[in-house]
Amino acid sequence: MKTGKEMREVGMIENAGVLCEEGNITWVGPMNKCEKELPAEIAEVDASGKVVLPGFVDSHTHMMFAGSRAHEFGLRAEGATYEQIAEQGGGILNTITHVRKAAKRELKRSTARSLLDLLRHGTTTVEIKSGYGLDMDSEIKMLEGINELAEEEIIGIVSTFIGAHAIPPEFKTNPQGYIDLIMQKMIPYVGKKRLAAFCDVFCEKGYFDLQQSELILSEAKKHGMALKLHAEELTPLGGAELAGRLGAASADHLEHITDKGIEALKTGGVVAALLPGVSLFLNHGYAPARKLIDAGVAVAIASDFNPGSCMSFSMPLMMTIACTQMRMTPEEAITAATLNGAAALNLSGSVGSIEVGKQADLVVANIPDYRYLAYHFGTNHISMTIKNGTILEL
Repeated sequence: MKTGKEMREVGMIENAGVLCEEGNITWVGPMNKCEKELPAEIAEVDASGKVVLPGFVDSHTHMMFAGSRAHEFGLRAEGATYEQIAEQGGGILNTITHVRKAAKRELKRSTARSLLDLLRHGTTTVEIKSGYGLDMDSEIKMLEGINELAEEEIIGIVSTFIGAHAIPPEFKTNPQGYIDLIMQKMIPYVGKKRLAAFCDVFCEKGYFDLQQSELILSEAKKHGMALKLHAEELTPLGGAELAGRLGAASADHLEHITDKGIEALKTGGVVAALLPGVSLFLNHGYAPARKLIDAGVAVAIASDFNPGSCMSFSMPLMMTIACTQMRMTPEEAITAATLNGAAALNLSGSVGSIEVGKQADLVVANIPDYRYLAYHFGTNHISMTIKNGTILEL
């Protein structure tokens, strides 16, 4: 991953070539310096006049869901807040009702359609969370569906367990009972079956406090899961400090992070995964990207594609918002959407940059300059997506 001024170093090569063999990158450099003997049978891609970049890595999504929350969008347009909608039974609880009723095949079918769209927009690796079931059967149903899609689809998929997304309605008067269920039954089962690479918690006022979050994450770590944390989205609760103390791979959102929290992320080597689409959609302020980068924290950006607070999976759009609203440079946005996104998933050794030995995950953009990805927004510039060296027909 890259921090500070390194995030502006995109390593651009003019008139470059990339050789991919057996799914991996085996050579990259200026075409006139290629001394490697090319295989007799090789599929050539002419990207003259275009820009080739690493496939985007979207490190934070809730893209497996059922139902729609379009009516809540209308309520927000009239001034209702995220918290007010949740109090009326909307928000996460709305989606829970639909997910619990949906069969696993239905969830997989709708998610597979979204995965195809992600590939069309240049995303080659994506994280997908559970968290819309919030009971034993529904959370397992989601995680099994995510893992099955990881086997069936070409896009890279990382699964995250977030049973601690909200307190379900049946435990409204007994939140500790639900926390006990997560720790005593859900986490051991998920860990035993290896259904999730990560465990995440919505650490926020009215959801899971610092002590509860630490207990859940510590238990997940015992069962072999790496850690993530929804932190400081609505209030400066101290989730960033907790992420630093526990050695989480990433702390996500961070709209209300404090100076102390920034220092904790830097000291702990935690990636700050920022979600500009959510800030745009909910209009609740942006994370201090400039301050985080200047402090030496590795910053990633992700879509947080979900039915309630960001119905977009376009990483180039997230880059536009990051540049226009969060004071990131186009170069920093590219790093945040690729290499640092991979770091937020503990995958920076295999994806996120065009380097020898890494997976051949590439996108070809029909633009004259890499800055156009963020500059010319509202359209899809990706003309070709290559995953593991395979040119996809999309």
